[in-house]
Amino acid sequence: MSTEKITFTGHNGDTLNARLDVPDGPIRAAALFAHCFTCSKDIPAARRIAGRLAAQGIAVLRFDFTGLGHSEGEFENTNFSSNVEDLQRAASYLADHVAAPQLLIGHSLGGSAVIKAAPLIDAARAVVTIAAPADPSHVSKLFADQLATIDAQGEAEVNLAGRPFRIRQQFIEDITEAKLDDALKHLDAALLVLHSPQDTMVGIRNAAEIFQGAMHPKSFITLDHADHLITRGTDADYAADVIGAWAVRYLQMAQEPASAETPEGVTRVSEVDPAGFRQAITVSGQHLLTADEPVKMGGSDKGPSPYQLVAAGLGACTSMTIRMYARRKRIALDHVFTDVTHNKEHRTDCDHCDESGARVDVFQRRIHLSGDLGAEDRQRLLEIADKCPVHRTLESSIVIDTELIDDIERQRSAGSPPRMLRIIRGSSASVAISAIAMSPAWSRLSPPAMA
Repeated sequence: MSTEKITFTGHNGDTLNARLDVPDGPIRAAALFAHCFTCSKDIPAARRIAGRLAAQGIAVLRFDFTGLGHSEGEFENTNFSSNVEDLQRAASYLADHVAAPQLLIGHSLGGSAVIKAAPLIDAARAVVTIAAPADPSHVSKLFADQLATIDAQGEAEVNLAGRPFRIRQQFIEDITEAKLDDALKHLDAALLVLHSPQDTMVGIRNAAEIFQGAMHPKSFITLDHADHLITRGTDADYAADVIGAWAVRYLQMAQEPASAETPEGVTRVSEVDPAGFRQAITVSGQHLLTADEPVKMGGSDKGPSPYQLVAAGLGACTSMTIRMYARRKRIALDHVFTDVTHNKEHRTDCDHCDESGARVDVFQRRIHLSGDLGAEDRQRLLEIADKCPVHRTLESSIVIDTELIDDIERQRSAGSPPRMLRIIRGSSASVAISAIAMSPAWSRLSPPAMA
């Protein structure tokens, strides 16, 4: 993902500041993100969600509403209706310069705004609200103690999240008149409602009202334990992953181009950043992955390391093998997940190694099985894990056949028979395996969330 700083003209001619998060590869769809009341485009939740969606090929425009963040204009002259107009201007910018936004995402009052704006944006096919109020006037509760002053004097300075803002009577009148009922009935787009039961700023009953007021298709996902601003990175990442998985069902996503240079059965790893270590991985011309190194190792931490990818292959193969056997034998296995770690140990320190002196790669595997399983079932599934093909490969002798393709092509073009530089190495790896199923210590680690 890369981020571009852009500007466009808001509803009253002011210049609005924005960031466009674009995928490293082709743009498959475009989305618009509306931030919460008095927030900005740069809040952690907005950055994380935009980044995760960009990784899926969705370009995301997030901008500061008029008078907020780095955008021009006076906040006291804005209101809910002007925010909706700014969203329409942002959608027009996307349509003219990137792609028409099919996905609209709004956080808190921004969620109410995208509902109101969706029927006015022709390209909108999917709408997502995060911790959104069902009635825009809900925000007046944040400065309820100043409402009398605003009514009497026409305006008042209020303190919101430690910052002063001037609220005018026209703002109160506008949010009071702004209802979402009609927009929800004529949304003409799929709706996803995300909300936390622990949200103390905008109660979860708001999510229920939004959900009930909309026509199908609509979905609701609980952001359990998240706060209103989605400040925890894990909560924001989870929300982004849910949005991405849900949205592809409704968006007209451009197909990821199959690389003509990567034949079926070939995994191609191509350098992305010569200044770092990031690699673009294309498998059989259609599956796209990323590899990188942590920042402390000189990388940019945009993807798993090579050893983590090897560990992922072992873990995936282990879980697949266990599931395949349980399905065939009708074993009541509800869920399986495998944790894999990689370390290098001296053979003298390794319980599973026969030779001494040298260092050995140790992949430690922890298998979690849940379901109505007896001791015999668990033991058998553990034994089956050892039959995982990747496990067998790692424990067997491995031959790596290396050719310098550029040299071969150069020799062929010169009319000489190709001379192949072949490097063959035999290797073996020790795999330390243990399974802990539902032990007190292990049960404190929650398994990955299942859809």
